[in-house]
Amino acid sequence: MIWYALLVAAVAGERVAELVVARRNERWSRARRAIVAGDGHYPAMVALHVGLLVGCPLEVWLGARPFVPALGWPMLAVLVGAQALRWWCIGTLGPRWNTRVIVVPGLPLVARGPYRLLRHPNYVAVVAEGVALPLVHTAWVTAVAFTVLNAAVLTVRVRCENQALAASVVA
Repeated sequence: MIWYALLVAAVAGERVAELVVARRNERWSRARRAIVAGDGHYPAMVALHVGLLVGCPLEVWLGARPFVPALGWPMLAVLVGAQALRWWCIGTLGPRWNTRVIVVPGLPLVARGPYRLLRHPNYVAVVAEGVALPLVHTAWVTAVAFTVLNAAVLTVRVRCENQALAASVVA
């Protein structure tokens, strides 16, 4: 259980690093007259991600969930892949990446890196992580709860982001 708590703590540390990058990028964007959208759903998204990080070790501890190697090792590989995809997205978008919906008017859509393959690859990483992190240690209730709630949040988020991008892009 200790190693799993350390894994979840490492993912939480990664989230803190994301927030540092997002704050820096927000300053860059605001200096270029950025448009901020979707502040209404952002607290729910933050709460959901905090819930994932709290729920994983809590369920393992309270539910005495075992580590099942046939499930745990593949899910760990998915988790690592999700982190790699997320940082590929962050690197590709550079200062335009953010945890909030912030767009700089007039900039074209990014069509390189993972964005040449998918419109929202970062959300693929979020979905994969939300399933994989709990299932590394068979926290299936957390995996199901996060997945269902995340589907609702991402429905709102993607719609908001698409509208903001469409309104700000110069063809």
